[in-house]
Amino acid sequence: MTQEENRLQTAVDTLKDAGVRITPQRHAILEYLIQTMSHPTADEIYKALEDKFPNMSVATVYNNLRVFKGAGLVKELTYGDSSSRFDCVTTDHYHIICESCGKIVDFSYPGLDEVEDVAKHVTGFKVANHRMEVYGTCPECQKIH
Repeated sequence: MTQEENRLQTAVDTLKDAGVRITPQRHAILEYLIQTMSHPTADEIYKALEDKFPNMSVATVYNNLRVFKGAGLVKELTYGDSSSRFDCVTTDHYHIICESCGKIVDFSYPGLDEVEDVAKHVTGFKVANHRMEVYGTCPECQKIH
């Protein structure tokens, strides 16, 4: 079993344990999220699956993403006023975003693992979570410009 297949099976089991029925559409959306590392929008997921599921609507995709988010399987990424993007990697990691094409790439930096403890210590805040984005130009766009 590949790593992607393991992740998909674990996600399906998580949904079943939460009492969520696994429909073919739900399975396909989850599989797409696990296979793509592009942090797709709901519309991109819909377009990628519309040939396979011609009766599926964008609303169905949104509703399923909401279910996945509630089960802790995806994170919703909101950057400014652009469409939300969905990330199936829920372990702590950061994002670098291309200012030209909008591509989002994951990276981890263990040096930041203690940032919440430092923030709490310095400010006295009760820290809920954090996120970090780095902006720049991806290698593909560098070749064009």
